Amino acid sequence: MAEIINLRQVRKAREKAAREAKAAENRVLFGRPKATKTLVETRKALEASRLEGHRLSDPDKT
Repeated sequence: MAEIINLRQVRKAREKAAREAKAAENRVLFGRPKATKTLVETRKALEASRLEGHRLSDPDKT
């Protein structure tokens, strides 16, 4: 005979697993301290300015 399952419990367990996965993803995306975020932003800005500084000519003026 087949095992009897409660569909409501299965649905709730599936939704809980989805919420936990989303929370783990958000912890990775948004769980950084402010000092780390500002350090990354500063490094990105520095890289962009260095790249622009090495550009030979402005493509709009040619």
